[in-house]
Amino acid sequence: MPAAALLPLAPSPLHPNQRRQLSRCGASRRCFTIHTAVAIASAAAASAAAAEAEAPPAQASPSKQGSPVLGGIANTRSWSQFYGSGFSIRVPPSFDDILEPEDYNAGMTYYGDKAKPRAYAARFVSPDREELISVVIKPSNQLKITFLEAKDITDLGTLKEASKIFVPAGAKVFSARTIKVKDEEDIRTYYFYEFGLDKQHVALMATVNSGKTYIAGATAPETKWDDDGVKLRSAAVSLSVS
Repeated sequence: MPAAALLPLAPSPLHPNQRRQLSRCGASRRCFTIHTAVAIASAAAASAAAAEAEAPPAQASPSKQGSPVLGGIANTRSWSQFYGSGFSIRVPPSFDDILEPEDYNAGMTYYGDKAKPRAYAARFVSPDREELISVVIKPSNQLKITFLEAKDITDLGTLKEASKIFVPAGAKVFSARTIKVKDEEDIRTYYFYEFGLDKQHVALMATVNSGKTYIAGATAPETKWDDDGVKLRSAAVSLSVS
């Protein structure tokens, strides 16, 4: 899949299961030819011939919430929280769950002795269908060839080195940060990138847990980012793994 490919999505009625696992915590073009951030990242990772993306800024270690170096983060405690396989993410009000019904069953379909891979672990769209939030889970050894199980995202390289995996060639990088978050057992490291490509603006958050890489991406047309960028960036940054 080329990094510049656009993925059209036609309007469709919600599947009965599409709202499951959502809980309330604490109380492109106009026809939606929008490129998902995680699809961009996956394509970049799969292309061994991809040129090195523009070097991101120097590393920093801000807190996960409320850090101005990320360009503004909203308080997401009142948002719904989606719980997926080994992760959770906050979803802005009015966003719809659009994970296709067949995607829910993909892991149960077997070809020989291997399950069909699931393209997305989560997908949400704004009412106007121009803003998209997605989560992808990939084995870390698909992103960087290694015989060792990745325990931390730093096993994929430094923030700058990993940008070759998560940021496609030709993208304009606006921000890149290392974010450290204390969880129940240790301090987990996340990489955050914000970049523009093909008139789309992308905020992307990635981390590693038990050999799997979790990538959350939020994307919108550049023309809408001034109005909705804080909301979308906050959704991406809300990614948490367990």
